[in-house]
Amino acid sequence: MNIMMLLEMAGGVFPDRPAFTDCSSGQSLTYAQLFEAARYRAASVRASGAERLVKLDVSNLGTPLSLFTSAWAGVPYVPLNYRLTDTEIEALLKRVTPAYLVTQAERAVRLGGLDGVLPVSSAAFLADNLHPHPVAEEWSMDPDEIAVLLFTSGTTGEPKAAVLRHKHLVAYILSSVEFACAEEQEAALVCVPPYHIAGIAAILSSVYSARHVIQLPNFTPQAWLEAARKYAVTTAFLVPTMLARIVDHLEGESTAGLPHLKNLSYGGGKMPLSVIHKAMQLLPDTDFSNAYGLTETSSTIAVLGPAEHRTAQASDDADVRRRLVSVGQPLPGVEIEIRNDQGEPLGPGERGEIYVRGEQVSGEYEGRGSATDADGWFATRDAGSIDEQGYLFLEGRADDVIVRGGENLSPGEIEDVLLAHPAVLDAAVVGVPDEQWGEGVAAALVARKGMQIDGVELQAYVKEQLRSSRVPQMIAVWDELPYNETGKLLRRVVKARLIDQSVD
Repeated sequence: MNIMMLLEMAGGVFPDRPAFTDCSSGQSLTYAQLFEAARYRAASVRASGAERLVKLDVSNLGTPLSLFTSAWAGVPYVPLNYRLTDTEIEALLKRVTPAYLVTQAERAVRLGGLDGVLPVSSAAFLADNLHPHPVAEEWSMDPDEIAVLLFTSGTTGEPKAAVLRHKHLVAYILSSVEFACAEEQEAALVCVPPYHIAGIAAILSSVYSARHVIQLPNFTPQAWLEAARKYAVTTAFLVPTMLARIVDHLEGESTAGLPHLKNLSYGGGKMPLSVIHKAMQLLPDTDFSNAYGLTETSSTIAVLGPAEHRTAQASDDADVRRRLVSVGQPLPGVEIEIRNDQGEPLGPGERGEIYVRGEQVSGEYEGRGSATDADGWFATRDAGSIDEQGYLFLEGRADDVIVRGGENLSPGEIEDVLLAHPAVLDAAVVGVPDEQWGEGVAAALVARKGMQIDGVELQAYVKEQLRSSRVPQMIAVWDELPYNETGKLLRRVVKARLIDQSVD
């Protein structure tokens, strides 16, 4: 097993079919061109002595090429968040050296002095004349070799590198995608970040189905709609926040004006009921699917399909209608259980932690080993319940991570910045329900004696040091924060009080 075989199969059947098009540049690669380009760049990676291929850039033709080049060269593919600061990126790069780094030209210059890093600009990586020799060997078929390392944040804020082996990714694709099922005129619009598991899954599933992928590097509702119309897009994936922004952009319209769009999948966060209702009204002929998955599970493990969407939308039964906000049922070969704090399985409707098992489940982190138990079960740290008919409902995180617009945010990271402010004595950051983002960032603070906290000034302070997604949208100043007798912060109490205050 190697993900290269997915590209080899598609290229063998449809060599001249367009594989990827960067809609910002108009450049395209056919399946045969992508295959050959990976062959030559694999030689360059091997010659460099690198043990990882790192991609640090927006989605472009270099994204699928980097993924398949790494698979042929036999080194893990490591896509990094290009929105991070250079300091944050340098810290991650030090963990994956020696590395062959594909990035923007200006960052290639800035990061070129790091030990063990060979920077190559995205333009140079795509230039055929800079890769004159093809790799002599075929790719390894060892299913246990690492295909992808994806950094993900935990409750402590320190990024963990999730390990996805070739066997996990191939198992996911073979169980969820029909080979060469796409018609020649079909096109998928991909706008999820390349460092997200959904971005990896979009590449592999589109290749195996032999579908033409349209890459949208930077999402805006207008740019997405324009690309969908220009390329007659037939299928797309969005996180709930993106779909909400598109719905808002179409306010006052009776239709989205996308007659070619046959399938629209969404996932990565909780979908507000009002948004999905409006989206289905604007796209009455489009099949909607809600996909739930994690980095550690190689993407999707449960799906609410088109038929369930339409049945729930049309039903007068409250229980059936409620399924519209569920994430559906497990994929074939995937088992899901809800367990209590003691690890015991719970019954229908009972809330607990979601556990998952299956061939596509990795549950492994570099340097930390496997997080699966002896029977192969992985604790997702997501809370949820399953109804009598087997539909899975998400009910937030079982731990403290805030999921805002499909992005995991560490409360600890934000608290550290808040506590560095001279007026802040103590701080607790939690997620609170938010219609647009799924979860919003809220902070409960204690002021230093004799000082006052200016919420607006503090928000600007956080924004200067972190990205805007991490700025608390709600700030409350209390006399003290709740702790238990052992000194542990009672985050659930903080969250409940903040939610009550937001309602008041």
